Amino acid sequence: MLEEPTWSSPPHMAALLRRLLRPGRPLAALGRSLGRREASLGIDPGAAVRVRFAPSPTGFLHLGGLRTALYNYIFAKKHGGSFILRLEDTDQTRLVPGAAENIEDMLEWAGIPPDESPRRGGPAGPYLQSQRLELYAQAADALLRTGAAYRCFCSPQRLELLKKEALRSRQTPRYDNRCRDLSPRQVTEKLAKHPKPAVRFRLEEAAPAFQDLVYGWNRHEVASVEGDPVILKSDGFPTYHLACVVDDHHMGVSHVLRGSEWLVSTSKHLLLYRALGWQPPRFAHLPLLLNRDGSKLSKRQGDIFLERFAAAGFLPGALLDIITHCGSGFAENQMGRTLPELIAQFDLTRITSHSALLDLEKLPEFNRLHLRRLLGDATQRHQLVQKLQALVGEAFGSQRPDSAVLDPAYVERVILLRQGHICRLQDLVSPAHSYLWTRPAVGRAELGALSEKADVIAKRVLGLFEGPARSLTQDTLNAELKKLSDDLEGTKHSHVMKLLRVALSGQPQGPPVAEMMVSLGPKEVRERIQKALCS
Repeated sequence: MLEEPTWSSPPHMAALLRRLLRPGRPLAALGRSLGRREASLGIDPGAAVRVRFAPSPTGFLHLGGLRTALYNYIFAKKHGGSFILRLEDTDQTRLVPGAAENIEDMLEWAGIPPDESPRRGGPAGPYLQSQRLELYAQAADALLRTGAAYRCFCSPQRLELLKKEALRSRQTPRYDNRCRDLSPRQVTEKLAKHPKPAVRFRLEEAAPAFQDLVYGWNRHEVASVEGDPVILKSDGFPTYHLACVVDDHHMGVSHVLRGSEWLVSTSKHLLLYRALGWQPPRFAHLPLLLNRDGSKLSKRQGDIFLERFAAAGFLPGALLDIITHCGSGFAENQMGRTLPELIAQFDLTRITSHSALLDLEKLPEFNRLHLRRLLGDATQRHQLVQKLQALVGEAFGSQRPDSAVLDPAYVERVILLRQGHICRLQDLVSPAHSYLWTRPAVGRAELGALSEKADVIAKRVLGLFEGPARSLTQDTLNAELKKLSDDLEGTKHSHVMKLLRVALSGQPQGPPVAEMMVSLGPKEVRERIQKALCS
């Protein structure tokens, strides 16, 4: 198998690569011939695996970002490595207040907290690019000294004119490299007038080939399709291309797992690594996460931000499950995986280049599955009880008949009885379940309109709860209620159930009557029926 090319590859290896990458030979065919799945993950024995999630705080964390962070996290944890959060805040004009805090908050909420971050600190900090400007300036100076970069004095107005002219000619806008060949004397003269020029990187014609761990062998001749890129702006802030290379090097990043939109820029980044004399990390570009119809996820869709899912009561585990279920990277495609299972089963070589189609209409079912799993754990169940207590207090406040409806035993009983019928805890404070927390305003007249035997039915039901405290299960109550209906000549069982459901909840439809009775408890059932008879 052909090994990955390195900067120290022998001449015969370089010649072989030139033959393999000759014009007209499809890179996809090359990838197939070499066998992408046979490629090593590039993890050297004894070397630390370090990955990073590096979003820009120009918006709050959304599902696409969560997926990239998750793949980095589970890759790091599978190989005993570190997961770094680095915030790329160099575009100061587009920063969104609170976005930096939100990104880290949501990663912690999702259960995939970084090992190193702006909040947590770490050995490779600072983790905000705006606090690392000296490192970028040093790298730019090194490139200037070797001639791999040059100062650009072109004004924004000239660059805008170049762009407009290219668009008018139906060409892709690109810099014309005007300042590339300025003489030392010209540079000195211009520096006297413009002491803070931008710095551009001198692109080379022969871009290096690289083996992406997802897309196989790639090479993009960037110099033939674009002008020399700015790597350091006149305000001292770097562009993405320089910043990510410098930071990944100084932070010891071993593997870069990022979105496939950066695949075409990787050759440019490798040229920077070579010019700086640094060994690059391994790259794995993740296919896009798209809507079910194949359209691109957009930040303008308010429903893709994690805050929205958290506020709506969706569980972190359900989100992690659905965004991996719709993609690749696992031997089997199954619902209900927990984070430890995702880590154990993840295989980077199984990620395909096909886009992942996300069907959010299935999220409630994923959430139901994870909610039921949490209820099976005593500690998690206790936390869910506390969350539902808070939701009830917020939703109903003074409407509650007394504080007993917030009793932990009662709240837990409600959750356990309804667990197969709800997707979120919030469902239990919806109007359909309001009877659990407030008493309905139902009178004798309303019950009489449903059945002329309302009094008889009510009194016989009250008889079921008289005498010593009885432990009535749903099965027992179902049998007793069926017998009660059978003993009422000319009255259908369904009519009896409807009358009792209205008496207990004020609603013509809802859960089975026996379940309602077990949920509410004997004392509350008696009080509601007696109140209805006396109203």
